Amino acid sequence: QVQLVESGGGLVQAGGSLRLSCAASGRSYAMGWFRQAPGKEREFVASITWGGGMRYYSESLKGRFTISRDSAKNTVALQMNSLKPEDTAVYYCASTTFAAFRESTKPSIYNYWGRGTQVTVSS
Repeated sequence: QVQLVESGGGLVQAGGSLRLSCAASGRSYAMGWFRQAPGKEREFVASITWGGGMRYYSESLKGRFTISRDSAKNTVALQMNSLKPEDTAVYYCASTTFAAFRESTKPSIYNYWGRGTQVTVSS
């Protein structure tokens, strides 16, 4: 059982930045960030392998968001820059033991999920 705890969400003005962090209690093959806005489906944001060697990004977010790993601290971070009101959502951290990184954009492959952290971007 892997427990994931997100932190770093909050309220920020458009154009600002936030850094989310996810602390994991155990190892996995890969970790990902997803987000869900009210009335919308959960959306892939970014993923990274446990060793940090491979990363995927949502094409629409690439260039503004950066995912990173800190192996020593067992954390995954999501740096979000140039935030827009449409980035407002609950952001979830997830981990998977499924060893097929090309599938890491799909929520269904993740074994464990955090509770989420709210990000609100005001205009």
